[in-house]
Amino acid sequence: MKYQYISVEGNIGVGKTTFVNMLSPYFDCKLVLEQFEDNPFLKKFYQHPERYGLSLELFFMAERFQQLSESISPELFSPLVISDYFFLKSKFFAKNNLSNEELILFNRFADIALNNLAPPQLLVYLHSSVDRLQENISYRNRSYEQAITDEYLLNIQNIYFDFFKKERSFPILILDVENVDFVKDQIAFNKMKDLFQQNYSNGVHRFKI
Repeated sequence: MKYQYISVEGNIGVGKTTFVNMLSPYFDCKLVLEQFEDNPFLKKFYQHPERYGLSLELFFMAERFQQLSESISPELFSPLVISDYFFLKSKFFAKNNLSNEELILFNRFADIALNNLAPPQLLVYLHSSVDRLQENISYRNRSYEQAITDEYLLNIQNIYFDFFKKERSFPILILDVENVDFVKDQIAFNKMKDLFQQNYSNGVHRFKI
């Protein structure tokens, strides 16, 4: 495989971690999985977003930076690393969750961290509609997620797609998984896995699964 560091991204409930864990047996790789439930502000944020937004996002950013800085090696023959998040998601969610004043402070720290992390060599984005995301969120039944609104999910989606329109420094692979259950559908999963292994030019590449 051409790539040594791949990030898998997507909106809340799309199946990022599930997909990465399913890929793992097929590759000699190191998985970097976001430990979101370790964030002591997560449940508080869903109850009082204005009060806990900054604490939530700073904690997530610090955890992501530590994980990635310890896992990604600049060495030519380092093992493949696959993460179930993209560090820039810290800025994306902060943009949605923080006030203008808080965002200015947050971005000062985020930009320092970004300058000390290598970007992914391939970004894979799993896409589903807001309706499908809500179905998945309801099915996995995390109590603190049940109040997530359609508007919130749509805002997050729009922030990602605004970024994709501008980013040209690495390949972005968008996989539309709206109409498949890749956990149960082996054919769909195999198609995703095969696309995952191809080489891409910089910019956006879209596939419907």
